[in-house]
Amino acid sequence: MLHTDTLPTLTRPRRVRIQPSALLVLIGILLAAGNLRAAITTVGPVLPEIARSTQISALLSSALISLPLVAFALVSPIAPRIAHRLGLERTIGISLLLLIAGLITRSTPPLALLWIGTVLIGVAIAILNVVLPALIKRDFPNKIAQVTGGYSALQSTFAAVAAGIAAPLAGATALGWRLPLGMWAGLALISLGVFAPQLRRRTVLTASEEDIALELPKAHHATWRSPWTSLLGWQVTLFMGLQSLIFYSLITWLPSIEAAAGIRAYEINIHQFVLNALGVLASLVCAVMIPRMRDQRLLAVTGPLLVAAGLAGIYFAPQLALVWICVLGFAAGVNVVLALSFFGLRTTHHGQAASLSGMAQTLGYLVAAAGPLVFSALHDTTGDRTPVLTGMVVICIILAGLGYLSGRNRVIGGHTHSAAPSLN
Repeated sequence: MLHTDTLPTLTRPRRVRIQPSALLVLIGILLAAGNLRAAITTVGPVLPEIARSTQISALLSSALISLPLVAFALVSPIAPRIAHRLGLERTIGISLLLLIAGLITRSTPPLALLWIGTVLIGVAIAILNVVLPALIKRDFPNKIAQVTGGYSALQSTFAAVAAGIAAPLAGATALGWRLPLGMWAGLALISLGVFAPQLRRRTVLTASEEDIALELPKAHHATWRSPWTSLLGWQVTLFMGLQSLIFYSLITWLPSIEAAAGIRAYEINIHQFVLNALGVLASLVCAVMIPRMRDQRLLAVTGPLLVAAGLAGIYFAPQLALVWICVLGFAAGVNVVLALSFFGLRTTHHGQAASLSGMAQTLGYLVAAAGPLVFSALHDTTGDRTPVLTGMVVICIILAGLGYLSGRNRVIGGHTHSAAPSLN
């Protein structure tokens, strides 16, 4: 890649800028990824307190989980174009600024700012969700599974901490639920500080490098096929959507399901931490396993079926709740790592990865947003947790079938990989 200055070289000597090291880029990716769930997982444990203090209904309070997912769906289609115009690094920097603003706004009275801040958070995370996998595809093409595993591990770590400390913090100060909802602006600020040196980069791609440019690929890419016209693209999209639906339904409804089963409040708080923490272990295991597997079918089928088993266990044997929470957390972690990895593993180049990421997160998060709301309405109508758990189990079985199809050793365009999955 060539680095140029804005003034012609005839008027002053050309200044050579040192490109940030691969390590700095990696740290920036990992810290940015740490922001992608904490802002959302911190909401579930304090939803009852939010509903009580603001006098909003249970269904409306569930929208605090679903609203960011709707933003994901609406913003994801335009995220690749924003990144193409501004550049990857500057897009990430602006998104982190927007996230900081949203987190502060959400935790500030009056009630209207709760909704405005939630929307801003959703928009910021939506852009980061699309751009970060594309940055991994561009800068670490031979380490997709490994970097995605680390990305997901840190994401799950902060998600676990956020879920575990939200309720205790809300009860410890006069600020109540506003403190845990706003405090994660600090993490976003640190992430922006680490990423700041990269915001000065001005990269010009040569003709030979055009195939890795972040853009909606043009017809001159001979091997490119739109994910929207590919059955594999739709399979990955539905896998992304249904695994997200299950995850966000879990963080919304699991505390209530456990409370109905007679589990004590302090145990539920611990379980929320464990649920998200096991995602870290799943990320690390997947980072090791995926590069060594010819395809991902085994993992992509096992993950959803383990979620179904964990849900059934909570219903039939709630006295072993911690065991089932461990199963749920690990399996849900496997599912999300696979969903993110598929964006790179099922595409041939960076532009196609961005297109698949945008498609999967547009439609996938629309599906996911319906989960907390539909299950909330179902519970309010029946007054019973059984339909909620049954619905989740059925979705998990469908997800396993989609995992088998998405996990095959293929890329969009009809070709199979001739090398290990991590080399794509």
